[in-house]
Amino acid sequence: MALLERLGKFKDLGLLIIRIGLGLCFSLIHGLPKIMGGVAMWTKIGGAMGSVGINFFPAFWGFMASGSEALGGILVLSGLFFRPACIFLVFTMVVASVVTYTQGDGFSDASHAIELGVVFLGLLFVGPGRYSIDGK
Repeated sequence: MALLERLGKFKDLGLLIIRIGLGLCFSLIHGLPKIMGGVAMWTKIGGAMGSVGINFFPAFWGFMASGSEALGGILVLSGLFFRPACIFLVFTMVVASVVTYTQGDGFSDASHAIELGVVFLGLLFVGPGRYSIDGK
């Protein structure tokens, strides 16, 4: 029991580990390839907004989603503008989960975006922790 109590004192380190892992994945694996895909990729991604009734400017919405993932991942990683980045990422994950579900992929496939949305929503309330640029 003493070990568990001692681990509880390292919540800022835990937040740093979460920020580094999520930030790297979102910026490098999800966002950067979409940003590099250019207007054709952004238009395809933005077309998903039709699932929530928004059918105009698909390239803009695709760029915003790609940017949210790429830049948002970097901001989460560094802890700079952490809460605004989390807001954009929550919105992106909500749309991603709705799109995945409405395309017939089912709740099981949509759960990945839902889970990440819940994580970013929780981080929005908790904050970046002491080891962040915002924390300074």
